[in-house]
Amino acid sequence: MGSFKGHVVPGTLFLLVGLWHIWCSVYRYVTSPKTFRIRVWNPVPGFEGRLKYLELYMVVTGAFIDLCIELVYAPHLKYFVDGVLNPGHMNNFEHSGMLIMFFIFGLIALISVKTSVLPLPDGVLCLIAATAFSSEYLLFYFHSTNHKGLEGYYHYILVLLIGLCVLTSVAGALVPSSFPLDLSNSIAITLQGLWFYQTAFTLYGPMMPNGCQLKGDDIVCHSADSQIRGELFANFQLFSMVVGIFVLISVSYSFIDSRYSSSIQVSSLTDDGDL
Repeated sequence: MGSFKGHVVPGTLFLLVGLWHIWCSVYRYVTSPKTFRIRVWNPVPGFEGRLKYLELYMVVTGAFIDLCIELVYAPHLKYFVDGVLNPGHMNNFEHSGMLIMFFIFGLIALISVKTSVLPLPDGVLCLIAATAFSSEYLLFYFHSTNHKGLEGYYHYILVLLIGLCVLTSVAGALVPSSFPLDLSNSIAITLQGLWFYQTAFTLYGPMMPNGCQLKGDDIVCHSADSQIRGELFANFQLFSMVVGIFVLISVSYSFIDSRYSSSIQVSSLTDDGDL
């Protein structure tokens, strides 16, 4: 069983990174479609030093903080009970494995771009990111087999979204010049963050469907019809998020194209000696 904070914290990280990737992906394609390349992370333009690598610092710091919550705060350093791992905090230990993978990904990416110790290309970093998403996929896949009813349905949708992150990350390493793949990966990460939030507000917050309620560690629906209504409501929530993201992408593309495309074309003509 999860909690409201346990879903909001990782959801915030995925949502911020996903939205940033959407904007950067559209910007890089509109401003230079012929030289477009997939990037597993995006620097902050116009800045040097640590601000340039803000995204990677956010991934490393966010994963580390969440890891401390799972490994230090939640079990209160009581890792063993009667000589075995504390059975009351096995979920925390399990979540830690996923968080360590994202921490390692962010750390390797930072070392790769800031030093000459491990100069990895973006394709390799995409595969490392896919490995982190794969660990998350396995975690929530087996979670969803244990969760039943409405809770299991929300986690099943989350598993599908994580699977899209895995597939698009691997495909990005294989086809590094594809704008649709880069954008699809950004959309999948954003949807994952939004769905973490939606799960928190629905299962552990004020948006619980009528006829269902939280009892102890379980989500209980009073009838099969109540559970079906809850699942249909979940589908509607997901569809609404997809529509909202496509509207956001359309507005971003139109804004970037109108503001930057013309100036870039003029600059290109000037460089070619046509003006």
